[in-house]
Amino acid sequence: MSKGPTVRLKRRSRIVLALILVCGFGAVIFRLAHLMLVEGDYLQQKAVYQQLTDTKISAKRGTIYDSTGKVLAKSATVWRVVLAPIYFENDDERLIVSKGLAKILDLKEEDVYEKSQKKLYYVELKRKVESDVRDRVLEFIDKIKEENKITDVINLLPDYKRYYPLGSTGATVIGFTGADDQGLEGIEYMYDSFLTGVPGRMVTAKNANGTNMPFDYEQMIAAQDGNDITLTIDSTVQQFLEKHLEKGIEDYMIYNRAVAIMIDVNTGAVLGMAVENGYDLNDPFEVSDEKVKKAIAELAEDKQQEALSNALTAQWRNKAIGDTYYPGSVFKVCTAAMALEEGVVTTESTFTCTGSYVPYEGVKAIGCHNLGGHGTQNFVQALCNSCNPAFMMIGQRVGEEKFYEYYKAFGFSEKTGIDLPGESEDIFFDEDGIEGNMWPVDLAVASFGQNFAITPLQMVMAVSSIANGGKLLKPYLVAKITDSEGNVIRQTEPVVKRQVISESTSKTMCEILETNAIKGSGKNGYVAGYRIAGKTGTSEKKIDLNGDGEDDYIASYCGFAPADNPQVALIVYFDTPTGMYYYGSQVAAPVFASMMKDILPYLGVETQYTDEELQKLDVTAKSYIGKALSAAENEIEQDGLKHLSYGNGDTVISQIPESGTKIPDGGTVVLYTDENSKDAKVVVPDLTNLTMAEANRKAAQYNLNISISGATSSGELLSVSQDIAEGEQVSPGTVITVQFRTNSGDDNVM
Repeated sequence: MSKGPTVRLKRRSRIVLALILVCGFGAVIFRLAHLMLVEGDYLQQKAVYQQLTDTKISAKRGTIYDSTGKVLAKSATVWRVVLAPIYFENDDERLIVSKGLAKILDLKEEDVYEKSQKKLYYVELKRKVESDVRDRVLEFIDKIKEENKITDVINLLPDYKRYYPLGSTGATVIGFTGADDQGLEGIEYMYDSFLTGVPGRMVTAKNANGTNMPFDYEQMIAAQDGNDITLTIDSTVQQFLEKHLEKGIEDYMIYNRAVAIMIDVNTGAVLGMAVENGYDLNDPFEVSDEKVKKAIAELAEDKQQEALSNALTAQWRNKAIGDTYYPGSVFKVCTAAMALEEGVVTTESTFTCTGSYVPYEGVKAIGCHNLGGHGTQNFVQALCNSCNPAFMMIGQRVGEEKFYEYYKAFGFSEKTGIDLPGESEDIFFDEDGIEGNMWPVDLAVASFGQNFAITPLQMVMAVSSIANGGKLLKPYLVAKITDSEGNVIRQTEPVVKRQVISESTSKTMCEILETNAIKGSGKNGYVAGYRIAGKTGTSEKKIDLNGDGEDDYIASYCGFAPADNPQVALIVYFDTPTGMYYYGSQVAAPVFASMMKDILPYLGVETQYTDEELQKLDVTAKSYIGKALSAAENEIEQDGLKHLSYGNGDTVISQIPESGTKIPDGGTVVLYTDENSKDAKVVVPDLTNLTMAEANRKAAQYNLNISISGATSSGELLSVSQDIAEGEQVSPGTVITVQFRTNSGDDNVM
């Protein structure tokens, strides 16, 4: 039998098998060649990535300073507690660590245990851990290492937490940051890109399980700190504004909003910007107003979250730039300036007020606050009287077209451009969609600041331009930005937007407004020894916020000092006073005076007293401590003061008022001669609604001194507030600041 077919079959099988092997190995070789030659770099890089862990290192956010170098916002080192659960060897270790860390970090044990089961190198447990907690974590690490041989499972990484050393001071200006250190409000938000640093990285070699490789590899890329910011805000000025604004809110039962802004009139730098209801920047998500908080708590549970959100939004809102208001008679300053600049009036131009005025035929008569009329008055008297009919006549002389041109020139038709978020635009007359398309009656009411809305910042910047020679400036809050090594990377220079009025018109307006502050409607804003220039405003609101059917008003005062060499301008306004007073001259002017009385000496503005003021001037108490009692008493009498002594000793060991304190001429110095005598107290009486003589006499009856604040010009002056409340117990000789003002409402209400 032939073997040919069988041999041929076997040979053919070997050939097929060989071809299969060649093709198979060829494909493998081709794939290997492709991987090595074409995808080699990519795969090598991918392998490296799988063997490396990349841990983010937080960057330190830049510090915010006030103009004097005080820290307003800073980032302090805190810690992140993280787990490396891949290193756990058994479940017992997970339970030990979970229980211990949960107790230290105030976390739920089951949550920590769940995270400990992940096969990961990095699991975050808690951020922003303070140093005292970090120390407890370190002790725990040492303990489990020694007792349980557990290592490498807990790590502490540096982190940063934002602190605000002055708490609520300047809250709506400074703003705050969120959980990830990002700016959420104010300067923190506006300059977030400058303040935020560049995070660093720590790259470490790991095997497929996420544990250490048999060789060491670790590369640290350091974080880059954020830039520091220096503001134009002076924290002392800011605190003065906030203190007196808060007292004004309390004294005049302010229903709605309150704002105070101080500007350097020659640069546009904001020295202070305060609003009502400040909040603690270290706890910004807590409602600061206890009444609001209580009202939210009383709501149904399903409505509380929305109410809380609305309350926080209102709390954070910077009303100095974000809210508009009717400026009222303060705007007469602008109307007067444009009329003088256009030459349609002079200081001797006369206007007759009969108590009301019909600006155009067929229009209802618009009244003056003086129902009997001011009679014939010149231009200066019209402003000092804050006469509505006179200013309607002045507005008519300017004309609608020119009025709107100046309205725009003073900056009311545009945002100021301040470096803060949330600035609002004005609301001006708008007919048929054409802004500034005014009817004659619109011009009439606009001439005394009614029926259009602007921001407080726009108003104070316009008044600043009238004070500084006619230049409208751009306001700003950031003076400079420096890097972590102190190099200045950005410096703010004053920006003049335009020349609005001439220097001669500016000078004339300064003289008129100083006259108004001395003997006109603005005299309650006067501060003895400082040449104040200013104007009151009382605007009527169209919406009744009280719900009682009564008219609601906004009381304001805007002025500057010194009148002969203006340096700072200040606006104060209160929305909806609900007490017995509501005129700007009664409510805002005294608060303006209190602020200026504290701030101007602090800023180093020199005093210029009149002869009448010198007679009422306080004297400075000397030091009598360490002297024999009889010698001290003789010296006090020679200084023109009274004395009162307590104790059984022969030598003065203490005195009130302290050395350097201002007290009225003829005031009382109390001397103490032993420790027990220093416990003596007197009860503060009610010193309000009195003349100066009556207040002095009543204070003396209680062995107290008073310091006079507010209006000091001749005429009927009454005390309206005191800085130490009636009924409080104080040491004899204590100086109580008493605010005086004229008892007239000489301001417009339309």
